[in-house]
Amino acid sequence: MSKERARRRAVREAERAQAMRRNEVRQARVARRRARLLRLVPRPVRFARQGGLLARRHRVQNAVVAGVFLLVQLLVWLIWRAPAVSFGVLVFSVLFVPVFVTLAFNRRI
Repeated sequence: MSKERARRRAVREAERAQAMRRNEVRQARVARRRARLLRLVPRPVRFARQGGLLARRHRVQNAVVAGVFLLVQLLVWLIWRAPAVSFGVLVFSVLFVPVFVTLAFNRRI
C-alpha cells in the first residue's frame, strides 16, 4: 500500500511541477508582451504640484501677473483698436512685467 501511495504522490508532484512550469512560461510571455507594449505606448506625464505655502503664494502671484497683463492688453485693444498701439503696448508690457513682479512681490525691498 505504501508503494502505491508513494507512486501516486510522485505523479501528483510531477503534475504540479509541470503545471508550475507552464504557468511560469505563460507569465513570462505575458510579461514580455506587456514590456513590449509599454515601450511602444508613451506613458502619460503627470505633473506633481507642490503643495506648500510658498508654492501656493507663487501660483497666486503668477495668476495675478497674468491677469493684470491680459487686462491691460484687453483694455488697450478695446479703447484704441489700432494694431500699432496694441503692438506697442504689448512690447512695453512684456518689458515691464519683470519690473512689476520685482516691485510688487519682492520681499527684500
